[in-house]
Amino acid sequence: MSTSRNYTAHPSAIIDDGAQIGDGCRIWHFVHVCGDAQLGRNISLGQNVFVGNKVVIGDNCKIQNNVSVYDNVILEEGVFCGPSMVFTNVYNPRALVNRKNEYRNTLVKRGATLGANSTIVCGVTVGEFAFIAAGAVITKNVPAYALMAGVPARQIGWMSEYGERIPLPVNGQGNFTCPHTGDHYSLSDSQLTKADK
Repeated sequence: MSTSRNYTAHPSAIIDDGAQIGDGCRIWHFVHVCGDAQLGRNISLGQNVFVGNKVVIGDNCKIQNNVSVYDNVILEEGVFCGPSMVFTNVYNPRALVNRKNEYRNTLVKRGATLGANSTIVCGVTVGEFAFIAAGAVITKNVPAYALMAGVPARQIGWMSEYGERIPLPVNGQGNFTCPHTGDHYSLSDSQLTKADK
């Protein structure tokens, strides 16, 4: 690794002219960042990551090896992308049909985790601190704090901001205090919210 300006990049990385890269980013082997990409601060891009032109990545995101972040994907602060997880940007691709004008926006909100080998089909929003299990395929919007698993994915529970499963029903009502942080969560009308301290 060598330091260049305000971030660190391996000599094998390709960073196109014009790319905006924030302070403290770490860019590893064989990464390609396109020229119109916008990267915040303290982001880690693992080996063989691709970042497209129309991509915005927030502060403190961690993108593990072999992930391609395609055009029209926005990752808010603190998103974790596990190894070899997949984003799409066209809903119904065909090699013989040009659909570059049909890209759908994908938004992953603050603190969400996208597990290894999971797939996020374009056009969805993944809520804050949601947790997508390894190998899950997300085809519709995901509520905040939801724990999703399966193909296609379905909600099987709730997760705290700390990353612990919350013992509450998927549907219904209840309260929970995280034993690690003391944070209080409340479930009402199938929506989990965190109480302000």
